[in-house]
Amino acid sequence: MQIDAAIFRKVHEPLTIEPVDIDRPMAREVLVRTVATGVCHSDLHVVDGVGRFPLDRPIVLGHEGAGVVEAVGSDVTSVRPGDHVVACLSGFCGQCPQCLSGHPNLCTGNIVTRKDSEAPRLSRNGVPYRQFIGISSYAEKMLLHENSVVRIDPDLPLDRVCLIGCGVLTGVGAALRSSGLQAGQTVAVFGCGGVGLSIVQGARIGGARQIIAVDMFAAKEEMARRAGATHFVNSAEDDPVKAVRALTGGAGVDHSFEAVGNAKLCRQAIESLAIRGTCTIVGVLPPDATIEFPWMAIRPECKVQTSRMGSNRFRYDIPMYLDFYRQGRLDLDDMVTKRGRLSDINEAFRAMKAGEVARTVLTFD
Repeated sequence: MQIDAAIFRKVHEPLTIEPVDIDRPMAREVLVRTVATGVCHSDLHVVDGVGRFPLDRPIVLGHEGAGVVEAVGSDVTSVRPGDHVVACLSGFCGQCPQCLSGHPNLCTGNIVTRKDSEAPRLSRNGVPYRQFIGISSYAEKMLLHENSVVRIDPDLPLDRVCLIGCGVLTGVGAALRSSGLQAGQTVAVFGCGGVGLSIVQGARIGGARQIIAVDMFAAKEEMARRAGATHFVNSAEDDPVKAVRALTGGAGVDHSFEAVGNAKLCRQAIESLAIRGTCTIVGVLPPDATIEFPWMAIRPECKVQTSRMGSNRFRYDIPMYLDFYRQGRLDLDDMVTKRGRLSDINEAFRAMKAGEVARTVLTFD
């Protein structure tokens, strides 16, 4: 079967829309017609050469997708054709030590992608293409392991709920699951893209009494305040550490979050902590990045930790977060600040780098 997909071939070069061959589902695989996909910073990292993703063959990027099941393999039990689903890169095996101990977001089973010895899911004229993080949502169809999707109610708008498969799951979960946030505590969020705004929302849902959003783009202030920020610091104009301390009466915050993947912001987030505060690094830094900070920046009994995909159990968390959406407690509608088609993918990357959007969503026929 042939589909159109956005192809990445070379660092710093635009993606191109090309035909790709997609295989049929194997035993536990699901073929999904893509309805909508968010454009996430992790995809831009690959285009910009950040990280060490293998570049030995063309890659179909994208990983924040939602759609409708078209076909299933012989052993699939969790979904059936016609079901609406959200894809999630936190695919799990259910049998490894991390899964069995309640941390499927850290699964080491590696069952959700095909082995190199098997036929590729994506190819062209016999040449295999890489599937990005087991998803590849910048394509008209996705071929996924059933443990990479969750079934959702068909009345939910796929052009908004697609965001919950990565950015919202990561950000809301970082606040509600990873950080240890308690109601009444104070928060600073460094970086107000899709993930950062989701952290703001998670902190609001979790009952934080003060939520300070920090970003270098002034246009992010309105987005952050709509998401629930009580204060905004423009880091292009003010020293964010001094500003956070001033807003907290000199004490610093109970929880700081880094949501970009930038070593400088990690240091600022650490330096903004109060006594016994916790800094949660949510952004993905380059593999060789070094985080340095003065010893005195760590106040008594502070913690610095990372969060992977919001410490999620996505088959449980995504339906719960969608209940928050139905109740009006989680705002997905305002997270979509720009829309387009697959052919608009490079414009979506440009708008992201310029700080113009929270999220761009691309839709398909």
